[in-house]
Amino acid sequence: MEYIHDSDGSSSSSHQSLKSTAKWAASLENLLEDPEGVKRFREFLKKEFSEENVLFWLACEDFKKTQDKKQMQEKAKEIYMTFLSSKASSQVNVEGQSRLNEKILEEPHPLMFQKLQDQIFNLMKYDSYSRFLKSDLFLKHKRTEEEEDDPSDAQTAAKRASRIYNT
Repeated sequence: MEYIHDSDGSSSSSHQSLKSTAKWAASLENLLEDPEGVKRFREFLKKEFSEENVLFWLACEDFKKTQDKKQMQEKAKEIYMTFLSSKASSQVNVEGQSRLNEKILEEPHPLMFQKLQDQIFNLMKYDSYSRFLKSDLFLKHKRTEEEEDDPSDAQTAAKRASRIYNT
C-alpha cells in the first residue's frame, strides 16, 4: 500500500475508499470510531460547553473493555466522580441522576453505565451531532479534504469530458 504524507508530516493511506468527513456524516458511530473525528467533535462540543458528553461516552467505552476487577472498580469510581456525582467536575445530564449514589460502585460490572451511556449517545446524536455537521469546523475540514484531492484525477476527467464532447 502506498502512503502519502500530509502537510503535518503524518502519513495516511492514499487508498481510503471514503473521505473521513463522508464517514463522519454517515453516522455518529462512524464519527466516534475515528480518532480524528472524535478530536474534531470534541473541539466542537468544547465551543458548545458540552464536551463532557463525548468524554463520558468514551470513558464508558473504555470501561466496558476493562477485565481486571480492581481496575474496574477504580474506573467506575473515576467515571462516577467525574461525570455522575452531584459534585462532578464534568457532570453529564442523565435521567435518574439524583438516584445514583456511590453504592453502585461496590459491585462494578462492564455494563453498569450502559443505560446512561445510551442516553448520552442519543443526546449527542439528536442534538450536538446534527449541529456539528452544519458547523464551520466540520465544513472547513470537508473543504480541506476536497481540495487535497489528487488534481491529476480532475484533469483526466476534464480531458475525458473534452474528448467526449469534441467528437
